[in-house]
Amino acid sequence: MSMDSYIRPTTDVVEDEVEIKRSRFITLITRVCDEAQARGFIDAAKARFPDARHHCSAYIYHVDGANPVERSSDDGEPSGTAGKPMLDVLKGSGMLDVCAVVVRYFGGIKLGAGGLVHAYGGAVSAAMDQVTRVCRASRELYAVSFSHAEAGRMEAELRGRGYSVVDTDYGAQVTYTLAIAPGGRDELNAELAALTQGQVVAKAAGAKWVELPL
Repeated sequence: MSMDSYIRPTTDVVEDEVEIKRSRFITLITRVCDEAQARGFIDAAKARFPDARHHCSAYIYHVDGANPVERSSDDGEPSGTAGKPMLDVLKGSGMLDVCAVVVRYFGGIKLGAGGLVHAYGGAVSAAMDQVTRVCRASRELYAVSFSHAEAGRMEAELRGRGYSVVDTDYGAQVTYTLAIAPGGRDELNAELAALTQGQVVAKAAGAKWVELPL
């Protein structure tokens, strides 16, 4: 599957706590980009709250050219009562690259299967409201070269037209690397032709992921 952009959390850690029938549910949410980061975040929660009864978790992250990876753990709670409802909330948010850990301190009153599903899903939902989101977008890179005399003016013209300059190389000429939305090459070359009387054409220079504010 191809995905040009998606929503993810910032790298901040969001922490929230709710109490349900004397049990404390502490939710931690952050960005993770792979299995190792997810495991590290879950292990850190266990290390920080070593005396808690449960450290339930769910995460989902983007993989280039493949379906997102989804995992969840009930960590000793009855099967399907913790990790799955947590994962359902993450999926419902529309975000990827996100991991949630819910630490439970048991308060002595059993909640039952339905109560647990509601508690774990609700704890993650409450914390998700505090997550700052950004857009991760795929951008095509193009190199454009100008004489030193023209470069400053051309850079200003390109930026003024909304092009993002992500790199500058000073050689015999000044070469700017522009990041543009997929499929925008023809429009870029039309702009360049108008600005340079057809003297400059953009050269493909690969692609990269960039992060954009929402």
